Amino acid sequence: MKVFLTGGTGFIGGALARALRDRGDEVVALVRTPARARELAQRGVTLVEGDLGDVAAIEQGMQGAGVVIHGAAMYEVGIPAGDRPKMDEANVRGTENVLGAALRLKIPRALYISTVGVFGNTRGQVVDENGPLGDGSTSWYERTKVEAHRVARRLLEQGLPLVIVQPGGVYGPGDHSQLGNIVHQFVAGRLPAMAFPDLGINFVHRDDVVAGILLALEKGRPGEAYVLGGEIATAQQLVETLARITGRRPPRLTMPAVLLKMSAPLGPLLAPRLGFPPNLRELISASDGVTYWARHDKAMRELGYAPRGLEQGLRDTLQAEGLLQNAAA
Repeated sequence: MKVFLTGGTGFIGGALARALRDRGDEVVALVRTPARARELAQRGVTLVEGDLGDVAAIEQGMQGAGVVIHGAAMYEVGIPAGDRPKMDEANVRGTENVLGAALRLKIPRALYISTVGVFGNTRGQVVDENGPLGDGSTSWYERTKVEAHRVARRLLEQGLPLVIVQPGGVYGPGDHSQLGNIVHQFVAGRLPAMAFPDLGINFVHRDDVVAGILLALEKGRPGEAYVLGGEIATAQQLVETLARITGRRPPRLTMPAVLLKMSAPLGPLLAPRLGFPPNLRELISASDGVTYWARHDKAMRELGYAPRGLEQGLRDTLQAEGLLQNAAA
């Protein structure tokens, strides 16, 4: 089967491209810079040069495809206000361009990789796929992904045979996100204090998300959404799990949110020294006592989705990165 993929050079998309090729699919990937996608080319992926604003390149790559998977997005929390138009362009208009082209070209099946973040702050509740969309108040990322989710639903209503998957907080080997930074800082012994210990996430291993996407392609019902999670927990529980695995002590100190709020005006100068993005105000609004909790029961029931728990997932991550023995030493 020919699959057209966006986001193939990303954390989830790269693993997905490998999995599609391993099962024998022909994969065509939209890439902004082919020179940075050599690993995809080496695996037999056909590269189409273009970005999410290049409708001609998108339609060229889709020709003859049986499936379109749209996974490309700009993911970052704590961006400066000046970067917001770029995020709008990638996350909202990019979704319109890709899924709109799939509708025009009458692609038989489409899959959109959304996020549980579209539910916003669930305030300690564990929602499901029918939960209300957030108001975009936690971050600009949430705002753009909520709007992109609405775009996907509108195109679905216009006749696009679309399945939506909504991963939780994704971690795994090679993760360079803020979540990955916490894992690596702790294992390296460079996490003296916890910031936002009550931040709630449904933590899911990247490879389980990829497996869930493949299941959704095979068994997902057009018009339906499926949360892909692993284990509902807090940032504090994440670090405590890492402590059990590595034999290290968890941090005894907690960085007070009030101190970070007082430091927010100095964010561009102070944040890099703390390992944070420059917009501290947005980071705080997206992290301080916020929960992004959604259950993945539907995917387990309808797709046969079977994610690993957090401890096993973290063990697998550290093992794959060659960090488990070093951490325990």
